[in-house]
Amino acid sequence: MRDKELLPEAGKFYKGNLHSHTIVSDGIMTPEQSKRAYKERGYQILAFTDHEIYRNHQELDDGEFITLPALEVSLNERSKDRLLPEDKTYHINFYDTRPQCRTEDELENLLPKVCYQDKEGINAYLERMKDSGFLACYNHPYWSMQTYEDYKDLRHLWGMEIYNHGCELDGMYGYHPQAYDEMLRCGMGLRCLATDDNHNQYPFGDPLCDSFGGCIMVKARELTHGAIMEALIKGNFYSTMGPEIYRLYIEKDELIVETSPVKRIYVITAGRNCPQKTALSGEEISCARFALSGTEGYIRVQIQDVNGKYANSNAYFLEAE
Repeated sequence: MRDKELLPEAGKFYKGNLHSHTIVSDGIMTPEQSKRAYKERGYQILAFTDHEIYRNHQELDDGEFITLPALEVSLNERSKDRLLPEDKTYHINFYDTRPQCRTEDELENLLPKVCYQDKEGINAYLERMKDSGFLACYNHPYWSMQTYEDYKDLRHLWGMEIYNHGCELDGMYGYHPQAYDEMLRCGMGLRCLATDDNHNQYPFGDPLCDSFGGCIMVKARELTHGAIMEALIKGNFYSTMGPEIYRLYIEKDELIVETSPVKRIYVITAGRNCPQKTALSGEEISCARFALSGTEGYIRVQIQDVNGKYANSNAYFLEAE
């Protein structure tokens, strides 16, 4: 098995929230207020994913902070305009990799013209958006009342939300690693994201404030739209509720993981076997080594700190050599 840096050693980590809402749709804050709040708390990247409305807020960019043009699209099971509590729904974020090239005609045709039950039509729409330069992220399946049968046949996705902070506060259904593994085991080479999905009905500091709970840490050569998008496409990031992953690499048929102090480091695979290292009671660990055979199918790292918060790497598909 070749030695490999799974998270590139070169570059710098940038902190980002890739799911947020403003007064452009159903959020409380303006884009300017959102930028200020996130920048003050150490973020460098914010995607504005307002419902069914694409906006490019790059006038807010500066040398220390960038915004990503995006939107969130919904397909409801029964009603286009009203989502009942028991209804299933697809929510998908689209991140624009080439906003400088958008024409008025493209911007007027970003929304789907298919119904919830039309899987073939949904996949054709996802393919069209991918071909147009958008990265598609499948959002919060648990909150959406969806099961394996709803997402196993989706195609042309770039990623999915493994954690959605707003959904976790809403009903403790924000964390869905099982859905991620199910999609990986279907052969989907997806990235996983932790996001806020903030609407900010509650003030900062309130226990129900939906900001600053889930983020990604992007390893990129510089803080520009092009460099960040390149890193996202390549999967050069991890997702976290708090714990940090410093290094992740394969050396001499071993996976080496270096982290902030945590209680547990697990390697999730395509099968039931999950190598792990756990700290003794009252102690913490920050490094682990795991032997690899190359037959794991895929590997992904999941760590948990003393506060019960998780961080997850993306999945890496392996082949025996």
